[in-house]
Amino acid sequence: MTEKKKTALRVGVYFLAWLAMAVPVSFGLFLNAEKSVTVASHDAMVSPALGNHVTIRTGPFLPNVRREARAPLGVDIVLGKTEAGTIEEAVERYAFIASQPDAQIKIVTDALVAMALESALRGGVVAIVPIGVWLLIGKTRRRQLFGTTRLTRVGRAGVAVVVASGLVVVLTQKSWLGDDAVVVDRSEWMSLPDYLPGVVIPSEARDIEIQGTLAASGTRRLVLSAIDTYDKSSTFYAEAKDNVDELELREPAEDETVAVLVSDRHDNIGMDPVARAIGDRAGASVILDAGDDTSTGSSWEAFSLDSLNEAFDEDDYARYSVQGNHDHGGFVGQYLADRGWTTATNGVIDAGPIGNLASWDDPRSSGLGNWRDQKGLSVEELSTIIADEICDGDERVNTLLVHDMNMADQALARGCTDLVVAGHVHVVSGPTPFEGSNGEVGYRFRNGTSGGAAYAVAVGSKLRRAADISLITYRDERPVGIQVVTLQTNGGFEVGEWTELDYQAPPEEPEDEGADEESPAPSPTITP
Repeated sequence: MTEKKKTALRVGVYFLAWLAMAVPVSFGLFLNAEKSVTVASHDAMVSPALGNHVTIRTGPFLPNVRREARAPLGVDIVLGKTEAGTIEEAVERYAFIASQPDAQIKIVTDALVAMALESALRGGVVAIVPIGVWLLIGKTRRRQLFGTTRLTRVGRAGVAVVVASGLVVVLTQKSWLGDDAVVVDRSEWMSLPDYLPGVVIPSEARDIEIQGTLAASGTRRLVLSAIDTYDKSSTFYAEAKDNVDELELREPAEDETVAVLVSDRHDNIGMDPVARAIGDRAGASVILDAGDDTSTGSSWEAFSLDSLNEAFDEDDYARYSVQGNHDHGGFVGQYLADRGWTTATNGVIDAGPIGNLASWDDPRSSGLGNWRDQKGLSVEELSTIIADEICDGDERVNTLLVHDMNMADQALARGCTDLVVAGHVHVVSGPTPFEGSNGEVGYRFRNGTSGGAAYAVAVGSKLRRAADISLITYRDERPVGIQVVTLQTNGGFEVGEWTELDYQAPPEEPEDEGADEESPAPSPTITP
């Protein structure tokens, strides 16, 4: 055998030895890995599990839940802290999130993939150690330790590899930690149909099993409430999404671009697939989010942002957003930015087919959480700052994206922008033309509540009030028309006429729009 073949054979043997150690070590590390994520409005710990079930461990007051994973391995999800006023409120939220599960499934899947890759990397590194030690000892010393015959050396080397692999796997097992068994885990699992005989269970939930204090009447009542919320929510929004195909929306010309405008979602993830379907039906490729995606701006509301991010993926939509007054704190904006959204620009950027875009976050807190960093900045003061920033530029701003229309008063008065879009008061208004001091005409348009929110709350089995999605048409990077689509609380749609933006339109004076969504407001105005 030539020296070249001997070297290749030696490398192959070392690789097989490394692989024989790396695979079991990586698998052992993976089975004992865990990752902290935010899922279903909870801080949660996700870990792989032997078996084929996805198990959610809810804590001492609610039954555990599981269903078949339809995968080689299962997963355990241990729910930690959350923010909910009552157990009933938490259960209703779980059922609502379960009706739109795709974003939460992706979070858990991504966590498992990350743990698998990390375990493989760590296992590969660990497996290199005994091989490195073997090589460092050297041939001469190995002969002294293991004998002189090839058979003896190979046999003892194989034993060393097996022992090293087994030792590392054993040492990585959690059983060494001496955890005691959990009392509740000794109770039996029951399917929902067995637990609730005589109750009609939705077909997609019939394989769900629950475990816990099943004899308590309060537990049964909570489960029944969750099933009712899940069934109503999934049915209502699924039917609405299916009905979008029947809507008579204006079709854009080849040289036009359509942007979807949403605002004031307030955690209503049920509307996200409906909004996406409307956008796709209208040929949209851009989404403008005017804020108030949450009710408190807290990290437990990440499920709402995950849903929005999942519905409008970056492969199909250019994505721009600002924070509303209920998105106070830095969590919402940073969370979306980390997922590829262009958040408040605080200046003018080139947004491609929709031209020059400027956007600012709302400076206020709603009082439901912490104040923003700029505590003394009012809406009126920010209006001047925005106007100074965009009016001093060389190019006209085509779209100014804000949460509260009053933030754009000065920019409109000076005639520095074609179109201001906002939300905040949960009522559709406009488009209304105004002539600026420079003689240029600009429009203001206010979207309603895309989540169908009453005050700052939209979570529930159905819409609390009508939900509005607006479609903005651009031609030559300039907004040229707006159409409003409204989903009513009875599940029916109202489609407004496409309103052309005529920049030679007669001007009007801006009026004060200082109302807040906490004040009762009339139903959205839809052009017949």
